[in-house]
Amino acid sequence: MEVAARGVEVLADAGPVQAEVLTPEALEFVAGLHREFESTRRSLLDRRAQRQVELLAGAMPDFLPETRWVRESEWKVAPAPADLQDRRVEITGPVDRKMMINALNSGAQVFMADFEDALSPTWSNVVVGQKNLMDAVRRTIEYTSPEGKHYRLGEQVATLLVRPRGWHLVERHVRVDGQPVSGALFDFGLYFFHNARELLERGTGPYFYLPKLESHLEARLWNHVFQYAQDALGIPRGTIRATVLIETILAAFEMDEILYELRDHASGLNAGRWDYIFSVIKKFRHRGDFVLPDRAQVTMTVPFMRAYTELLVKTCHRRGAHAIGGMAAFIPSRKDPEVNERALAKVREDKERESADGFDGTWVAHPDLVPVALEPFTRVLAGRPHQKHRLREDVQVLASHLLDVRVPGGTITEAGVVNNVSVALQYLDSWLQGTGAAAIYNLMEDTATAEICRAQLWQWIHHGAKMDDGRPVDADLYRKVRDQELQRLGGQPGSRLREAAEILDQLVLQEEFVDFLTLVAYGRLE
Repeated sequence: MEVAARGVEVLADAGPVQAEVLTPEALEFVAGLHREFESTRRSLLDRRAQRQVELLAGAMPDFLPETRWVRESEWKVAPAPADLQDRRVEITGPVDRKMMINALNSGAQVFMADFEDALSPTWSNVVVGQKNLMDAVRRTIEYTSPEGKHYRLGEQVATLLVRPRGWHLVERHVRVDGQPVSGALFDFGLYFFHNARELLERGTGPYFYLPKLESHLEARLWNHVFQYAQDALGIPRGTIRATVLIETILAAFEMDEILYELRDHASGLNAGRWDYIFSVIKKFRHRGDFVLPDRAQVTMTVPFMRAYTELLVKTCHRRGAHAIGGMAAFIPSRKDPEVNERALAKVREDKERESADGFDGTWVAHPDLVPVALEPFTRVLAGRPHQKHRLREDVQVLASHLLDVRVPGGTITEAGVVNNVSVALQYLDSWLQGTGAAAIYNLMEDTATAEICRAQLWQWIHHGAKMDDGRPVDADLYRKVRDQELQRLGGQPGSRLREAAEILDQLVLQEEFVDFLTLVAYGRLE
């Protein structure tokens, strides 16, 4: 244990870079954030729990009557800075050194470096990730692979955004006044402290993605954090820019309010599609009429997903903010051109739909998808950096539309059950070994997709759902498929599949639904 600053204890060692990242001054800054905002963070998490109790008791979400004035009045967010005007394609990935270089060089307009769903938050990953960002901002980041291949930044690089962890997670390796620090404040604070001035001197700025928000009050907390951080370092208020992921069903009812709370710092909203589906399952887990079919059948064109994305575009453009579309998670195969052809056709169709709907940009998980996603947006934009002029006044979304979870022709299949078990096991195994973005069955799976897999298994079992052949999805079927998958996957050196199965059993079979799988699995990380 190291006492690194007043009241701050660091409980682990990430090696030589730790002293460079966790300077006494940086830790004092993080400690200041903790002391100022921890009680509010905890009260907002209590409010989340109370909202869930209300939903379990039968209440349904609706647009808030007390904030109608926000929705009905005219206001706009601050204008986007020059290097956030064109966001046609955004590539995402963890703060891994090699992957960061490839993403920054990918030809995408934006790279989101992720401390959240694409990162397994081992202490080493978190601290080394901050060092990688410091080097990326200063354009000194380089990497040489074990095979001797050298990676460095090209002349043109993507604009850098950083996604800290959500409000619900802590960083257990750092304690302030005896309490573990918020993962969100730790990730944000270190990046901002080390890089804000450097970014400004280089003509850009400290830009962020904010995950997992469930209300405008949680956005208000972020806005207060931004004001405090800028004041503390003598940086003008409004320098920070944040894009909020609308990836919970409750946040979908407060899009205007979320933008309003962050209006001096907001630059857009993003349709975080996978977490959104997970959120719908989680929030309405008690309702049999919210049981969803196989994950692959819950497409962006089913009613509740269509309503949510159209409302997002309309809301953003009315407020002068960017609307960013969802993730294309396909990973091209080096061996199977037929798989590539089919998958790339689906990616292209998805991006053509988004660009036609008015989105200003979209997400991809792999550099090879950048040109595929770029083409339809470049064509639709016709030389403009965005299409905020498309106000989508034709869109009228009611609460009932956001809650219409019908999936026409949707079924639960044995293949869907097997896929959910297999993906969840493989992802948890990867996550426990320190890799949070895992290529599984030609898809880049992250925590969000693993959450859908385990949540669907819980939902199907607890509601006595039946597959298309009439057989029930029950605990016995789950155990049989789990054992088959464990045997099929085998144990590679370093494998933690057995631990993954223990975690998955807890998530799927216990009576109480666990809010986030990371809350169960985090204690097993180094």
